[in-house]
Amino acid sequence: MFTAFINSIYNFTSGELIKIPLPGGEYLGLSLLVIVLLAMGLYFTLRLVFFPVRLFPEMLHVVTSKDEKKEKGALTGWQALVVSTATRVGMGNLAGVVAAISTGGAGAVFWMWITALIGASSSFVESVLAQKYKREDPLYGGYKGGPAYYIHALEERVRKKKLKYSIVAILFALSGLICWSGISQVVGNSVTETFQIAFNIKPLYTIIALVLISAVIVLRKKATVKVLDVVVPIMAACYFVITLFIIGKNIFHMPGVLSDIFAEAFGIRQIAGGTIGTVIMMGVQRGLFSNEAGSGSAPCAAAAADTDDPAKIGLTQSLGVFIDTLVICSCTAFIMLLVPAEVREGLGGMALLYAAMEYHLGAFGGIFIAITLWLFAFSTFIGVLFYARSNVSYLFGDKMLPQTIFKVFALGMLFVGGLAAYYTVWTISDIGIALMTFFNAVALFPMFGEARDMLKSYEQKRKAEKAKK
Repeated sequence: MFTAFINSIYNFTSGELIKIPLPGGEYLGLSLLVIVLLAMGLYFTLRLVFFPVRLFPEMLHVVTSKDEKKEKGALTGWQALVVSTATRVGMGNLAGVVAAISTGGAGAVFWMWITALIGASSSFVESVLAQKYKREDPLYGGYKGGPAYYIHALEERVRKKKLKYSIVAILFALSGLICWSGISQVVGNSVTETFQIAFNIKPLYTIIALVLISAVIVLRKKATVKVLDVVVPIMAACYFVITLFIIGKNIFHMPGVLSDIFAEAFGIRQIAGGTIGTVIMMGVQRGLFSNEAGSGSAPCAAAAADTDDPAKIGLTQSLGVFIDTLVICSCTAFIMLLVPAEVREGLGGMALLYAAMEYHLGAFGGIFIAITLWLFAFSTFIGVLFYARSNVSYLFGDKMLPQTIFKVFALGMLFVGGLAAYYTVWTISDIGIALMTFFNAVALFPMFGEARDMLKSYEQKRKAEKAKK
């Protein structure tokens, strides 16, 4: 009964809403989620004059420039990037890419890249708006905000009166909590599966240990950012170095891997077989799950930053999309696609990634990926709980009790996910992120002009600074 209900919602948000006919009697099915994401990303990219390419050097400049805290409890731009990167460079980069390739093949990787390129513009718009409409956080210190708050501001503007709550903002906040609960389950499921494969440890034992250690961290009021400051840079750097080593060992096979990615993204075989729609859908959906652009997750971290210009945080968060998908997600994809097809045959889920790492690095590869996954799980889980702060506050006020209740609930979902079916936990996550995206888009389109004006102001300021030098 529950599974049927979940599947019906999933089919509405991510099922084939539009069917575009293809040669041979087949068709390309596009879901509502894909349509909204692509429309939003393309619109913002064009209106911002190819922002991701044009201002990529400026993104690097902002991240490397000095950005000091100005308010006690607030985050710097770098820390806001770390928090959002904790969930981006986390389970999405492992479990998300594995799911995309398992279902959509090598071609899904190309569509993940496309999602990142156009998604960087969406990330800029939502992050800048989160900065503009952030509020002081009396509970944790510093600032809080995100889509629930700028949606609220938009509805007040439309209705021309002060509101205690916005209906659309409430729906977004609830969707976010559903999504992050689903992601908690994905975290638990992926860790238990990998540890069972790597060390033959029963899922129940693994998930109990993961929940207990997570509880020690997340139930402390100020622990989140301190933990992520240490874990995220180290784990991302180690994973990247290992991938470079694997690519170096298989450098002569890389042209074939790249050829497969592009060939299967548009391949005649996929079109003739009626699977091209699956390739695109899996690439876009898993790309969104990984980089979160347009979904409204990362703005919850962006709003917590203290800066002298909101555009700086928008540029920083846009760079996070590139780091996630074009760098780290590609690492996972190359690790798997550099393995012979006969080794990958019949494997799916984390078993596929484990087999790939063991193929490349022997027993060490299996141990490395299990430990890496554990760290990625921590960063993702802690990151989504940081996101949840502002949404819980919007729904229930600035009280610690609701915050603690949701943390305990999320720990429960982490436990359940460790024992639940792989398909079910992904479905719940997909539903949550789809609903978030829809409600977020309701505000992003009409409020886009504000983000564009802030970008123009920043570019003019930077131009004047350069002229003085």
